Amino acid sequence: MSTEPATVAAAEELELSFANARVFQDLLGHHDEHIKAIERSLGVRIGVTGTTVHVAGDGVSRELAGRVLSQLYGVVEKGYPIYSSDVDYAVRILSRDRGANLRDIFLDTIYISSHKRIITPKSVAQKQYIDAIRNFDIVFGIGPAGTGKTYLAMAMAVAELMKNNFARMILTRPAVEAGEKLGFLPGDLAEKVNPYLRPLYDALHDMVDFDRAQKMLERGVIEVAPLAFMRGRTLNDSFVILDEAQNTTGEQMKMFLTRLGYGSKAVITGDVTQIDLPAGRASGLKEAQLILKGIEGIRFCNFTERDVVRHRLVQEIITAYDRHETKRDEQKSAPKGTPASHSNDA
Repeated sequence: MSTEPATVAAAEELELSFANARVFQDLLGHHDEHIKAIERSLGVRIGVTGTTVHVAGDGVSRELAGRVLSQLYGVVEKGYPIYSSDVDYAVRILSRDRGANLRDIFLDTIYISSHKRIITPKSVAQKQYIDAIRNFDIVFGIGPAGTGKTYLAMAMAVAELMKNNFARMILTRPAVEAGEKLGFLPGDLAEKVNPYLRPLYDALHDMVDFDRAQKMLERGVIEVAPLAFMRGRTLNDSFVILDEAQNTTGEQMKMFLTRLGYGSKAVITGDVTQIDLPAGRASGLKEAQLILKGIEGIRFCNFTERDVVRHRLVQEIITAYDRHETKRDEQKSAPKGTPASHSNDA
């Protein structure tokens, strides 16, 4: 039985009363850290008396803070352990979409990692992405770094593997040279390409304990390989993830997509703003967006800087770079002798 908080609106204050004292304490967080996070994010003041909170501030922020507290209470009530980062995500989600339901997002458990942390979506876009992976055989996740594209795809793949819905999981990415020639690096071929695959191993070991992951790698249940190793293969009963797809050529993307066999699923992730291909080479990910648009059974999911789930400064860094690149493009396109328009932003 749900125990929704009672709400009373005063002239300059919102009052919310919560029924379950234990759930309420979890909502507050250690030393009221969750309350303090909401105060910082929304510029409100929150007082606590027993199991009642009083929210003071401007009308919009006050109402939003009340909505965040009420919905987070409902999430905690269902047994979900919230962290300070979850409070930040809740504020972001409800700031952009007042009709969003945090229970639908936070309670959609994908997997429990080797560190016993529950992996769930943290934004509306992530929830839509997860639903697309469940329902479509080919899904493209496109957007900036830190939006959880690869991590969530891997969590879905590991979860499906543990349920025996797929025979194996294949993680791949193009080994694009970034200023250092592979031929000059020490070691055999495997040692040369390993640095390019390291991020995939790191994410894998975050989800599956090291010994179990090693056994699965040795048995071929999980395979991590550069994209070039996919040529000529047919991948049946496999959950396949292509990471850093913005660095594929058109030929490589076509090669990868045509590897898919019976009973398989593919997730392709990339950030079209961070292409490391040589000048003059078109990105296979950009081409795929145009060529495959409208094909039934393929879904494109787009993320923005607002979906970044890393440190809050990462979102601001991405926004700053986007603003800088937009201004630079305006200056390039302005006729010679004509000053580009300047923003009034402080």
